[in-house]
Amino acid sequence: MNVLVLGLGNILLSDEGVGVRVVEALAARARLPAEVEILDGGTSGMELLEAMMGRDLIVVADAITSERHAPGDILRLDGEELDQFFRERMSPHQIGLSDVLAALKLMDASPGQLVLHGVVPRSLDLGLELTPEVSAARDRLVRTIEAELSGQLAKKPVAAGRAADVHRPTA
Repeated sequence: MNVLVLGLGNILLSDEGVGVRVVEALAARARLPAEVEILDGGTSGMELLEAMMGRDLIVVADAITSERHAPGDILRLDGEELDQFFRERMSPHQIGLSDVLAALKLMDASPGQLVLHGVVPRSLDLGLELTPEVSAARDRLVRTIEAELSGQLAKKPVAAGRAADVHRPTA
């Protein structure tokens, strides 16, 4: 199984950077099999094309705005819910992400499965720190992604564990 865990966000805008903070925390605490790559996608768009190409599973962490949920709530979207997500503007990165996914589809290199984990932000003001609610959500989301990866990878044989590294796309 070929898995990418992708964190999106702008770390200069407080809670907007939660996706990047999730993959940093995941890399710091997790021992992941060789089949799992962790990528700090930051605010990248089409630069992510090669990294996302032909994956069995892509797990995305990002900030997602929602009027129906409180700051710090975690939303998990896949399948039909992702289609709805791309019809509404819930993340500053979804246009870039939807462009990359459309290009992958044209290239017949779409991921087998795409899961988006979003944290509802409290603040998008300038600042490097997450608000307390979103910081707590980051920790919960790291555990959630670890559990999801464990469940997905249990379905397929994998190589021995290794310490995780966070990679950043090159231009």
